[in-house]
Amino acid sequence: MSSATTPSAPAADFSVKPVLTGEKALLRPFTAEDAPVMTRILADPEVIRLTGSPAVEFGEERLRSWYGSRGEQTDRLDLGVVDRASGELVGEAVLFDWDRHNRNCTFRILIGPGGRDRGLGTEAVRLIVGYAFERLGLHRVSLWVFVHNPRARRAYEKAGFVAEGVEREALWQGGGWIDAVRMAVLAPEWAVHRGRPEAGVLSSTGL
Repeated sequence: MSSATTPSAPAADFSVKPVLTGEKALLRPFTAEDAPVMTRILADPEVIRLTGSPAVEFGEERLRSWYGSRGEQTDRLDLGVVDRASGELVGEAVLFDWDRHNRNCTFRILIGPGGRDRGLGTEAVRLIVGYAFERLGLHRVSLWVFVHNPRARRAYEKAGFVAEGVEREALWQGGGWIDAVRMAVLAPEWAVHRGRPEAGVLSSTGL
């Protein structure tokens, strides 16, 4: 029998809650004071529809406890997405379901009405996924995206995620079943394109 082991890599430290800065977006740790804004974002009909979240009232006090405790988590990373132009908190980006042995985790992001259609989501994806590979030493980051959310899928593709398969009829919504697409990006892929696969294609073709 093979005695192969997982390749060595830096020990991931999810207890560190970084600030990640891009041109348009800034990702920062949450505090309890973010609860009122996140309450409004999570109640947005478009957020509920596209993420498949249950249409329930979380309650500001419950969310105050949730977001106030994110800094204490040692097995996941929850960061608020801030629009640098306005200083407004517009969403969240999360690494969770960490598998220490196989060096992988799941990723999700949601952007509220104040941050849509300006490239904030795509940049936020690149920032936190880059952190996952370059600082946490992960090998694989994966996600699920519903087929009725092509805007999100395009943002993931622009950041280097590759579709791997379809989970059929994963969500019941609006009187019908909706499929979900499994997507992932691997550390060797990220090392080549750094979240900009299209730029790599253009340079290789001389365009």
